[in-house]
Formats: sequence, structure tokens, C-alpha cells
Amino acid sequence: MTSKNALLGLWAETSIHAGAGSSVQGIDLPIQREAHSGWPCVYGSAVKGALRAKAEDKIGKNDSIDYVFGPDTDHAADHAGALLVGDARLLLLPVRSLNSHFKWVTCPAILERLQRDSQRLNIPMAFKVPDKPLDNQAWQAENREGDLFLEEYRFQPQQKDLSALITTLHQLSGMSEVALHAQLVIVSDNQFSYLSRYATAVAAHIAIDNASKTVKPGALWYEETLPPETLLYSALSAQRSRDDEHRLSAEQVLHCITQNLFGDFPYLQLGGNETVGMGWCKVTVSEAGA
Repeated sequence: MTSKNALLGLWAETSIHAGAGSSVQGIDLPIQREAHSGWPCVYGSAVKGALRAKAEDKIGKNDSIDYVFGPDTDHAADHAGALLVGDARLLLLPVRSLNSHFKWVTCPAILERLQRDSQRLNIPMAFKVPDKPLDNQAWQAENREGDLFLEEYRFQPQQKDLSALITTLHQLSGMSEVALHAQLVIVSDNQFSYLSRYATAVAAHIAIDNASKTVKPGALWYEETLPPETLLYSALSAQRSRDDEHRLSAEQVLHCITQNLFGDFPYLQLGGNETVGMGWCKVTVSEAGA
């Protein structure tokens, strides 16, 4: 079946809590992570749910929503939806640094995966993945003397030509090329795995009994979030809809999302805690052949 593809760049403007559903290592509400790498992510089902919620808010519930996203649970066996939504994968993680307000950190393995995803979706990205740094090294575009500090770790920075990568990240996310030139850092895959595990925010929450002004029994919990400024991306593939009367082509299905949904308000709310302002991402669309 012919499909049309796009990548959604998701640049977090507020913290994101896409919950994993079970506690780990003293964190009551951890975020979703990939099982094999431990890197943070937002599962495709959560991204698809957020897209559907935005579509229903905009045009209401109707048959076209069902043909694009699939019918509700009671009619799930009728037909599949025409939109395939991938996990929101981590691309840049903002990390505390003594050298500036923060750095956008990534690693060669993340960049290689982005290249493979773009090739599969036929969305060319003209950048070369840099050589792999050692665990005490860090690649950056700026030429600055002195050590680089990320969290409690000291790195020996080396200047590399990252101009093509910075242009790609700018096109994928809308981030400023000037800011990326100053703040982008590439570390080893091992160091990135550690930072992505332990450099996320974990906040304690309580609920107060209004009468006694004490903490309600059992109402103390720890919640993990992805920080603002995190950059994720998600793959979209559209197929023709499966209705015989008003059949939509794959291109029309994809444009329902990339143009109708984000044309005038390019934002998407991901994960939980919407009522306290979490989960808002700026969306940038990259389409195959665009």
C-alpha cells in the first residue's frame, strides 16, 4: 500500500510527564523509556492519542476521525486507522552546565538512528555523524578554551564542524541556529545514557489536608519529568483510508495532520498533568518530497 510520510519535530516548551505506569528506583511516577537503551521517549500510542484529542477538539467526533485514527474500542475490529504514529524519540536533552545556562546534549547513536529513520521515511538529511568521542571528550561547534562541565562531569571539549547537523536540527525543530551553535554538545553513547537516566527532574509532590494542615495519608509521591527545551521527533506514515464511500488518499490523510491540525496553531500537548501546564511542545513538520 502506498504511504506518505512526515517527521514531527517536538520541541518541549514545558516539562513533559508521559508516565510509565509503575514505580522504579524510588520514583513513584517515572517517565516512559525505551526498554533496550533506557533513553526517555513518549510511546507512539500516547502521541497518537494526543493527535486524536487535538483533532476532536478542533472538528469534533465524526466518521472522518475514525477513518484517520481508527474506530473506538467498541468497534476496533471494524477497520484499522489510516495514520501510523511512531514513538516520540529523544534527539536533544537539555543538561545543566557550569559553562552556560544549559547545553543541548546528544550522542552518535542518537544521530545515527535519526539518519536511519529519515532514510526509511524518504526525508533526506544531509549531515554526517561525527566520529565517536571518548567518555571524557565532548564535541561542540564553538571554539572555547577550558573544560566543559555537564552535571558533575568534566569533559575535554574539541571543536568540530557541526554546521550541517545544526542546519538539520534547525529545519527539524525551528530552533535558532545561533543557539544551537553555542549550546550543542555531542558526548559518547555511554555518557549520554548516564545523563539521560539521571539528569531528568524528579520532584516531590504532596497533598495537604485542608482541615489539619498536614499531609494526607499516602499523599507524598515523587514524579519524574522531561525538562523544557527537550527535543523529540516522531515518524508519521499515512495510508489511504479504509472507507468505500469517502475514501481519502494517503496524501489527504497526512495533510489532515500536517496542515489542518498544525497549520494555524503548531502546538501539541503530550503526556499527563495538562491542567498544571505540562506537556506543551512546538511542532515542526518535515514532509517527504517537500
